[in-house]
Amino acid sequence: MTMKGSQINLASLPGPESIARRIFPNGVVGLAYENLDSPSAVVHGWMRVGSIDVPAEKAGLASLTASMLCRGTARRTFAQINEEVESVGAALRVGSSGHTTRFVLKCLAEDLSFLLDILTDCLYHPTLSSEHIEKLRGQILTAIEQREENTQVQASLAFHELMYPDHPYSVSQLGYRETVTRLTREDVEAFYHDHYGARGMGVVIVGAIPREKGLDTLEAAFGEWQGATYVQPSLPAVGTVDMIREKRVAIPGKAQSNILLGWIGLKRTDPDFVKAYFANCILGEFGMMGRVGEHVRDEQGLAYYVSTSLDAGLGAGPWAAAAGVDPENVEPAIKGILAQVRRLQNESVGKEELADNKSYIIGSLPLHLEGNEGIAAQMTEIELYQLGLDYVQRFPISISALTAEDVMSVAQEYLNPDAYVLAFAGPPTGSSDAEAACAA
Repeated sequence: MTMKGSQINLASLPGPESIARRIFPNGVVGLAYENLDSPSAVVHGWMRVGSIDVPAEKAGLASLTASMLCRGTARRTFAQINEEVESVGAALRVGSSGHTTRFVLKCLAEDLSFLLDILTDCLYHPTLSSEHIEKLRGQILTAIEQREENTQVQASLAFHELMYPDHPYSVSQLGYRETVTRLTREDVEAFYHDHYGARGMGVVIVGAIPREKGLDTLEAAFGEWQGATYVQPSLPAVGTVDMIREKRVAIPGKAQSNILLGWIGLKRTDPDFVKAYFANCILGEFGMMGRVGEHVRDEQGLAYYVSTSLDAGLGAGPWAAAAGVDPENVEPAIKGILAQVRRLQNESVGKEELADNKSYIIGSLPLHLEGNEGIAAQMTEIELYQLGLDYVQRFPISISALTAEDVMSVAQEYLNPDAYVLAFAGPPTGSSDAEAACAA
């Protein structure tokens, strides 16, 4: 896949002149962008509370609490919330992640005030009823039971346990059978009342509404709420990976194995992020999954799929390769992935490959900003990571300036083919020494 000479009009991208930002009286940050190409409006928001704020013995509590918010309020039943949202063809969802609890609202601009009343009612006055806690508990336990047979999920769980020992990132956000079973309504109520509040909160609106009017609407909805004054603490330091850490998860009856192999990456705010983002594109994303896709899958036929990802957020997420393979090809596929890592570290990227990846990334930028939801998601990232309102306009310039030396240096800094975390799940096998094969 080649995209040469991609040019975009930087002035057409969302920037300081088109984004309005305001800090409300209670400290909530609001951002607004006017887009008259669609009659709709999208609201994205976040609170700084998530699974990292839950002790390991109560894993799953943040996810359960977030899922309970739209299950009934002091003014509306669960059924009424659904009926009111569906009556105007809108969508409303709330969910928890590692560091945040996020909400998304999509509706026609003319219905915005009506839907914001429903959303804020859910955020500020949830009943957290025992009946719905039990219904959700049943659904979560079913999901946990199903994931025990999922090779991809089991590899991911083992990978994070190995990568982040004694760290919140090692704990499943969904929880475990033993932790979810023990959670009580009192746990949910206490977590909500102790953690949910305006401190660290932000909200974005994009759509067919003037920017200042959009901010006025957001301020009316979110500008007075206080809630808890909880301040999310800093995470403990993540240790380095200085040896091969490996875990094999045997799941009888499976015909495919799933591999996760990787390293501790970097935060979204790290100065090396753009370099790492670009290097990752070359390694496992460009075209049909980058170099690992071209060599490990297409040329060698060792994987059904293989790609790499860079999970850079508020904390240092993993930089990892994922593959689905025939069980007999686990070790050759691992060797193939590591060979491409060594190549990225030791061989200068050619001019054509460098240009193609730049064109691919820059040319894809407008696609990520198509529609209100894409713009709202980008504005959320800008505010959450404090990237600056001109970030979207600066990003393609930063990509264009990267060199082959930048790629080599960042690969050498973060990727080590002799020390990594490896987890794979699949059918039981013999006692082959995968670690020895990987290190070869």
